[in-house]
Amino acid sequence: MAAALRVGFAGTPPFAASALAAILDAGFLVVAVLTRPDRPQGRGLKLVPSAVKTLALERGLAPFQPATLNDRAAQAELAGAALDVLVVAAYGLILPQGLLETPRHGCINVHASLLPRWRGAAPVQRALLAGDAQTGISIMQMDAGLDTGGIISARAVSIEPRDTAAMLTDRLAAIGGEAIVETLNRLERDGHVEAFPQQKDGASYARKISRDDAAIDWRAPALDIDRQVRALNPFPGALTSLAGVPIKIWAAEPASGDFGVAGTVVRADRDGLVIACGEGALAVLELQRAGGRRLAAADFLSGKPIETGSRAGPAAVN
Repeated sequence: MAAALRVGFAGTPPFAASALAAILDAGFLVVAVLTRPDRPQGRGLKLVPSAVKTLALERGLAPFQPATLNDRAAQAELAGAALDVLVVAAYGLILPQGLLETPRHGCINVHASLLPRWRGAAPVQRALLAGDAQTGISIMQMDAGLDTGGIISARAVSIEPRDTAAMLTDRLAAIGGEAIVETLNRLERDGHVEAFPQQKDGASYARKISRDDAAIDWRAPALDIDRQVRALNPFPGALTSLAGVPIKIWAAEPASGDFGVAGTVVRADRDGLVIACGEGALAVLELQRAGGRRLAAADFLSGKPIETGSRAGPAAVN
């Protein structure tokens, strides 16, 4: 009988924690967990652990949190774990070539797109911004390139018309957990998994989302702004200003019709908040002022009336 795989795991956000939970629930021997250092959050800048660290501690595992993987101490720590395979999911640090070669079967990545489309840090958000009809999970044998390694398996997922980044990420996380467990089962049973080169055509880069992506340009079509709102929910949100107040739009939908000058508030009453766009208009369903609570549009307007004919302005994104 083959010895149990010695599995390492590297990941940080909830998407990664779902993969780790699936691996642990399947009974694999996880001997090392890597995650990013705790980060300051909120007004008090309190240090908050990653989702992977929280899960690891709950399961009795001691996470390793190096600030970089380029120093000898970090590499020695991993070498000492005698890994058969390192599973990587949204870790957030580049793995140096030496580390890629340390586990006996290398490093296997759980990536939230159908590679080679949307290589990079923000595949879910970029798929939504582009209006893609589908995306998926790729299980990839990692190499020195950015998401360029051979594909072990892939599972497609339809993007629903009202999907947000949070909703789509949750679905992909569940599928990613199933896919990586299936891969590890094959690796443990057969002693290897076959990876096939990525297609040469159709590659695209999913640049990391920043607050610079968040500012709404009301001259754009309503369809594009709707995609922006959904793609940037929950972070960093689609940002604008109303009556001089910074606003995050959490939920919206296109409204048909010709509404005049882009950025003009054409309705602001109990029946809704509608803002003209370059094409069509956007019905704002949920929004939040800086320092305030997330509210339905009608509740927001009852506390902060906005005049019809006023203009939605640029947002401060610093």
